[in-house]
Amino acid sequence: MIRHIVMWTLHEQAEGADKDVNVQKAKALLLSCAAVVPGIRTFEVATATPSMDCSHDLVLHMLLDDAQVLASYQNHPQHLAIKPFMKAVVKERRCMDFIVES
Repeated sequence: MIRHIVMWTLHEQAEGADKDVNVQKAKALLLSCAAVVPGIRTFEVATATPSMDCSHDLVLHMLLDDAQVLASYQNHPQHLAIKPFMKAVVKERRCMDFIVES
Protein backbone atom coordinates (compact mmCIF):
# COMPACT_ATOMS: atom_id res chain seq x y z
CA MET A 1 0.00 0.00 0.00
CA ILE A 2 1.06 3.57 -0.70
CA ARG A 3 0.06 6.56 1.41
CA HIS A 4 -0.11 9.85 -0.53
CA ILE A 5 -0.38 13.08 1.49
CA VAL A 6 -0.47 16.55 -0.06
CA MET A 7 -0.84 19.84 1.82
CA TRP A 8 -1.45 23.22 0.25
CA THR A 9 -1.32 26.83 1.39
CA LEU A 10 -3.31 29.09 -0.89
CA HIS A 11 -2.80 32.71 -1.91
CA GLU A 12 -4.98 35.27 -0.11
CA GLN A 13 -6.42 36.28 -3.52
CA ALA A 14 -6.32 34.36 -6.82
CA GLU A 15 -8.54 33.68 -9.80
CA GLY A 16 -10.80 36.58 -8.80
CA ALA A 17 -11.66 35.11 -5.41
CA ASP A 18 -10.40 35.15 -1.84
CA LYS A 19 -8.70 32.26 -0.08
CA ASP A 20 -11.85 30.90 1.61
CA VAL A 21 -13.70 30.62 -1.70
CA ASN A 22 -10.72 29.02 -3.41
CA VAL A 23 -10.18 26.53 -0.58
CA GLN A 24 -13.78 25.35 -0.92
CA LYS A 25 -13.51 25.14 -4.72
CA ALA A 26 -10.22 23.23 -4.49
CA LYS A 27 -11.77 20.82 -1.98
CA ALA A 28 -14.73 20.16 -4.29
CA LEU A 29 -12.43 19.63 -7.28
CA LEU A 30 -10.27 17.19 -5.36
CA LEU A 31 -13.28 15.27 -4.08
CA SER A 32 -14.50 14.91 -7.66
CA CYS A 33 -11.42 12.72 -8.25
CA ALA A 34 -12.09 10.34 -5.34
CA ALA A 35 -13.03 7.35 -7.47
CA VAL A 36 -11.37 8.00 -10.82
CA VAL A 37 -9.29 4.79 -10.72
CA PRO A 38 -9.72 1.44 -9.00
CA GLY A 39 -7.40 0.74 -6.08
CA ILE A 40 -8.00 3.93 -4.10
CA ARG A 41 -8.78 2.68 -0.59
CA THR A 42 -9.00 6.00 1.27
CA PHE A 43 -9.58 9.46 -0.16
CA GLU A 44 -9.94 12.29 2.34
CA VAL A 45 -9.83 16.03 1.79
CA ALA A 46 -9.88 18.38 4.77
CA THR A 47 -9.60 22.10 5.35
CA ALA A 48 -7.85 23.81 8.23
CA THR A 49 -9.91 24.31 11.37
CA PRO A 50 -10.00 28.08 12.02
CA SER A 51 -9.57 27.82 15.78
CA MET A 52 -6.55 25.54 15.53
CA ASP A 53 -2.98 26.46 14.70
CA CYS A 54 -2.54 25.03 11.20
CA SER A 55 0.35 25.40 8.82
CA HIS A 56 -1.62 24.67 5.64
CA ASP A 57 -5.09 25.40 4.32
CA LEU A 58 -5.99 22.12 2.65
CA VAL A 59 -4.86 18.49 2.86
CA LEU A 60 -5.39 15.39 0.74
CA HIS A 61 -4.82 11.98 2.28
CA MET A 62 -4.99 8.89 0.09
CA LEU A 63 -4.30 5.22 0.68
CA LEU A 64 -3.76 3.29 -2.54
CA ASP A 65 -3.08 -0.33 -3.42
CA ASP A 66 0.30 0.39 -4.99
CA ALA A 67 2.47 2.85 -6.94
CA GLN A 68 0.71 1.92 -10.20
CA VAL A 69 -2.61 3.13 -8.79
CA LEU A 70 -0.97 6.41 -7.74
CA ALA A 71 0.51 6.83 -11.23
CA SER A 72 -2.88 6.11 -12.81
CA TYR A 73 -4.52 8.68 -10.54
CA GLN A 74 -1.83 11.29 -11.27
CA ASN A 75 -2.30 10.84 -15.03
CA HIS A 76 -6.09 10.51 -15.11
CA PRO A 77 -7.71 13.22 -17.28
CA GLN A 78 -10.06 14.30 -14.49
CA HIS A 79 -7.10 14.82 -12.12
CA LEU A 80 -5.08 16.60 -14.80
CA ALA A 81 -8.04 18.92 -15.45
CA ILE A 82 -7.91 20.39 -11.92
CA LYS A 83 -4.18 21.16 -12.02
CA PRO A 84 -4.42 24.58 -13.75
CA PHE A 85 -6.77 25.88 -11.05
CA MET A 86 -4.62 24.44 -8.28
CA LYS A 87 -1.44 25.96 -9.72
CA ALA A 88 -3.16 29.34 -10.00
CA VAL A 89 -4.37 29.45 -6.39
CA VAL A 90 -1.61 27.61 -4.53
CA LYS A 91 1.16 29.53 -2.81
CA GLU A 92 2.92 26.46 -1.35
CA ARG A 93 2.57 22.70 -1.80
CA ARG A 94 4.03 19.87 0.28
CA CYS A 95 3.78 16.21 -0.64
CA MET A 96 4.89 12.88 0.74
CA ASP A 97 4.37 9.38 -0.61
CA PHE A 98 5.44 6.34 1.34
CA ILE A 99 4.98 2.60 1.51
CA VAL A 100 2.73 1.45 4.31
CA GLU A 101 4.25 -1.54 6.08
CA SER A 102 1.73 -4.13 7.21
